[in-house]
Amino acid sequence: MSNDTNNPTGTSTRRKFLGMAGLMGAGAVLAGCTNVGAVEPVKPNYDAKIGNFALNLEYLEAAFYLAAVGRINELKAIGGSAQIILPSGFDGTSSIAFSSPAVAQYAQEIAQDELNHVIALRAKLGSAAVDRPVLDIGPAFAAAANAAAGATLSPSFNPYLNDLFFLHGAFIFEDVGVTAYKGAARLIVDYSEGGILDSAAGILSVEAYHAGEIRTLLYAQKDVVTPYGVTVEQLIQKISDLRAAVGGGKDEGLTKNGKANIVVADSNSVAYGRSPREVLNIVYLGANASKGGFFPNGLNGDFSGLV
Repeated sequence: MSNDTNNPTGTSTRRKFLGMAGLMGAGAVLAGCTNVGAVEPVKPNYDAKIGNFALNLEYLEAAFYLAAVGRINELKAIGGSAQIILPSGFDGTSSIAFSSPAVAQYAQEIAQDELNHVIALRAKLGSAAVDRPVLDIGPAFAAAANAAAGATLSPSFNPYLNDLFFLHGAFIFEDVGVTAYKGAARLIVDYSEGGILDSAAGILSVEAYHAGEIRTLLYAQKDVVTPYGVTVEQLIQKISDLRAAVGGGKDEGLTKNGKANIVVADSNSVAYGRSPREVLNIVYLGANASKGGFFPNGLNGDFSGLV
């Protein structure tokens, strides 16, 4: 076997090999550090704000469903003493006179879900949780229906009047909740198990179940003529069109291309997401409004950076 002294050619070969290996190693290191010097921007942590934004929406949904089943006092015992505005003659302590036992059961289940969401988010946020804001779940429904119809409806729309109008009221909220959670997901920093994203994903899934349930029940009655001279399908389409107009599109009625449209999604069958501003446009019943509609005094909390 040759040594370096006796085999200069071998020495040269080994040096070349080691030199090439060194270059290759350096190249590999450099290839793995292509973006050295290009610092990735730090994602701002809006998790608490997103949690409180969601909490405001859950207060609203819980108020509607709990009032519908006569359990509004369960929400009034949580999160402060802000006013909850209901239609004249209905105080939310007695259930709607549901004609369908099945719809009454659906309403009870959703009411409990929404109450649980409020409790869970408040626990997750701890001392950072905002109190319940002033909520309008009476006249605001009539205003939303008038805006959708482009006229003052008579009789005034009241979601506590019967099963069918209750389902219309539920439709106004459910799809908005799904798009709100979907839109906020990309902003969340905490991806840990049990973190805000984990909670939001779980609540989003339940809201999607609710939305599908409400859409299915309405589709079954799509040809029923409402007191306003239009069918259920037509009235729901008007509500969807209004939400789309102020909420960045991303909305659909009960049918599409003449067929049932229970699952609202884009061309890839992915649920739509709305920005916080687009969600506020819908619940405030006005583009770029700072309050109004279902939140007469606005949401509770600081949402700078989100809106």
